[in-house]
Amino acid sequence: MPMPQAGDKAPGFSLPDQSGATVSLSQFKGRHVVLYFYPKDATPGCTTEACDFRDEHSALVKAGAVVLGVSPDSVASHQKFATKQGLPFSLLADPDHALADAYGVWGEKSLYGRKFMGLIRATFLIGPDAKVVRVWPKVKVAGHVAEVLSTLQGGASSEAAPAPKKVPAKAPAAKKASAAEAKPAAVKKPAAKKAPAAKGAAKKGARA
Repeated sequence: MPMPQAGDKAPGFSLPDQSGATVSLSQFKGRHVVLYFYPKDATPGCTTEACDFRDEHSALVKAGAVVLGVSPDSVASHQKFATKQGLPFSLLADPDHALADAYGVWGEKSLYGRKFMGLIRATFLIGPDAKVVRVWPKVKVAGHVAEVLSTLQGGASSEAAPAPKKVPAKAPAAKKASAAEAKPAAVKKPAAKKAPAAKGAAKKGARA
C-alpha cells in the first residue's frame, strides 16, 4: 500500500496494546494522534525513540495529542519493553504487519548488503478529523520528537519570512549656500553728490 499523505484519511485500526486492551483510532476522535512505527522493541534506536517520546509525553499531551507506538512485536514483548523503560503511552502489537501495510511502512530494507522485508521507521500526525496532517517517512531518531512537538505547538512556518522593508536612504542634506550665494550682492548706491563748496564769505564791504 502507498504511504498516506497529508490530507488523506488515516487508515483505521483496532489493535491490542501492552496491557491487552484494544486501542482504536476512532476512540480519539477530536484529538491529535501521533502514530509512530518502529522496527523492534529494546533495540538501541527504538529504545532512544521511545524514551524521547516518554520524556516529552507531558508536553505532547498538553499540546492535545495521544502517542501510540506500533511494531510487529507481541503484546508480551511490548509489556516487558514498556515496563522497563517506564513508557506512559500505548504500544500496539501488529504481528502480521497489517497496520504497517495499511500505512505503507512495510517494505524492503537492507542491512550489511542483505535485503529483507521489514518495518520502515515512520511517524504520522493524525488530526482531530482523522485525516493525516503530516508524515515523517524514514525517521532519523535524533531530534525527531522535538520536531513532532514543535509541529503540534504550531511551530514556525516553513515559508520564508518576508524580507524586511527597505528604508529609503535619506536624501543628502542640501549644501548650505555660501555667504556670497546666500546674500544678494549689495547694490552700491551712487555716491551722494557733494554739495558744492559754499562760496566764500561775501566779500567784505567796500573799504571805507
